[in-house]
Amino acid sequence: MSGTKLQHCTIERDSDGIAWVTLDVQGEAANSLSTEVLKELEAALDELDSGDRPKGIVFQSGKSGFIAGANVQELGAIENATEADALIERGQRVMDRIEAMTAPTVALIRGFCLGGGLELALACRYRVADRDPSTRLGLPEVRLGIHPGFGGTVRLPDLIGAPAALDLMLSGRTLEGRAAQRMGLVDFALSPWQLVDATRDLIRRDPGRHRPKWWQRLAGTLPGRYALKPIMQRQVKQSARAEHYPAPYAMLDLWVRHGGESAPSRIKAERTSLTRLIDGPTAGNLIRVFLLQDRLKREARSSDVVVPNRVHVIGAGTMGGDIAAWLALNGCRVTLFDEHDKAVASTLKRARSLFQKRLKRPERVTAALDRLTPDPRNRGVEGADIIIEAIVENLDAKQGLFRSLEPRMREDAILATNTSSLPLEQLAEGLQQPGRLIGLHFFNPVAKMPLVEIVAGEHSDATNLDRGQALIASADKLPLRVKSAPGFLVNRVLMPYMIRAAELYAKGTQRESLDEAAKRFGMPMGPLELADAVGLDVCVAAVDVMAEPLGLEVPASMRSMVDNGTLGRKSGRGFYVYDNKGKPDRGRISLEPAELDRLGQDLIKPLLDEAERTRDEGIVADGDLVDAGTIFGTGFAPFTGGPLHYREQHSGQRG
Repeated sequence: MSGTKLQHCTIERDSDGIAWVTLDVQGEAANSLSTEVLKELEAALDELDSGDRPKGIVFQSGKSGFIAGANVQELGAIENATEADALIERGQRVMDRIEAMTAPTVALIRGFCLGGGLELALACRYRVADRDPSTRLGLPEVRLGIHPGFGGTVRLPDLIGAPAALDLMLSGRTLEGRAAQRMGLVDFALSPWQLVDATRDLIRRDPGRHRPKWWQRLAGTLPGRYALKPIMQRQVKQSARAEHYPAPYAMLDLWVRHGGESAPSRIKAERTSLTRLIDGPTAGNLIRVFLLQDRLKREARSSDVVVPNRVHVIGAGTMGGDIAAWLALNGCRVTLFDEHDKAVASTLKRARSLFQKRLKRPERVTAALDRLTPDPRNRGVEGADIIIEAIVENLDAKQGLFRSLEPRMREDAILATNTSSLPLEQLAEGLQQPGRLIGLHFFNPVAKMPLVEIVAGEHSDATNLDRGQALIASADKLPLRVKSAPGFLVNRVLMPYMIRAAELYAKGTQRESLDEAAKRFGMPMGPLELADAVGLDVCVAAVDVMAEPLGLEVPASMRSMVDNGTLGRKSGRGFYVYDNKGKPDRGRISLEPAELDRLGQDLIKPLLDEAERTRDEGIVADGDLVDAGTIFGTGFAPFTGGPLHYREQHSGQRG
């Protein structure tokens, strides 16, 4: 092969006259389309357009993934609409040039192909993807408060039809290669050794770009667009309010208003719409949240430690069982012990359901189930890299268990507790090696909550903390280092907010108004709904632990509910009464919007105050991590950028 080497990509021409453009962004773990990389792609296209024209052009990656999308760091640094417009214009120009190449163009996709990466693939005439599950394709820009801007809102509907395209773009979900082939998004999803031959064959045959079926094209007509819009809008409203997350609504509006125009006109409208979104507050805050998430992942990868793989879980209740299932799902060898066989059987049933939902294919489900082993004699203790305790939240019970486990554990094994509130210093009393004890605080439901607090006690060994953090990151969770203190971070900022709601309810404020006020602010669930979901007994116990150091007090009416067995959703009655399907008996909201907004501010103030105190006390390393933990651990309104960021933006306070 003859070729040209640029900084971030190479061009090699083979004996068949095919040009292979390999993108390998220097100094980065993944390819992204920064301004610098886009300029280099333009230079590569200039070369391909000059001299001997290639018979075909293949775009591929020199890394494990194809292209992760636009460079999010660069997006976050954009200061005004002019800068945003310039970046979008350049990206669109590159994609337009790829689409206009006379030679057949193929995107050869291995690994993730997201955002701008998929938009580059869409600009190609053909797409060939690895069928391995690690290959994922999608346009997840909506999660950054924006929509596709390098021609994706135009080319994807033209390729697979508007209904499927809008579903992908509005949800931000990703597809495996085989699902993408069924949809028409890729021409072939094949085994790794077949990819190059299939690519060459497409170039040789050049059969023409895929087109959606006639009935899929009907949605692009004027009547079709106006008929589909309210259906899609109702779906969006279930998960995103327009005042908080404008991007999906802007995307729908873009399609309805301009869907019948020429491709150049639609791409121009896409650019105008995206520039407006990038220049707004939501995109900036959601990009900030993305970068905070990336920081948590990077910090977990920064330590050079051996990741624990053999895990022994003690306690097969809801939390312990779901922790065991999640770790097995993500590749760990897990043994599970509980004194009650029924609890283990229940875990295995839930685990099978989780594996079937996540893994789809029977062979992968079977492999995950094989990694989760019931251990009725508790023999997994001796061989485990890490033992995770998830028994009753009782100091004496946990201390007694730890004393019985330590003599049986390997010298280098870690002992981890899933306690939600007990200080590790007390739990470690009586251990011969207190440094082996760390906290791994998962949140319920385990499969949905992305954050895990890595709790450092006074004596916790730094290497053990690093290994625990690495385990959590390898299990597709976000690990957050926190200091052992009452409530750690998440429960500490959450409980004052929930207690404030309970106080207002006790004084006569309507429960539906309290919950709606929180959701209008941007919380995913109202505080009384949340208390019912967590369990009122669990909330009261957590507040009791934090009562003295934080000055919290459970309202007498709430404590009385617990004493009478009114525990929330699990007992069928809490602040709400629940039917057999778990649906609450909600009534009509009594307050006007302006009153709800004032009530929302009243509810959220204790959370903001506590977030500031956790920063000042060094519960986590800095204020950004307070924001990250609160967003990913409580669901605090992501579009605000986090509680401290929100307060700074709205009151000028800095930390």
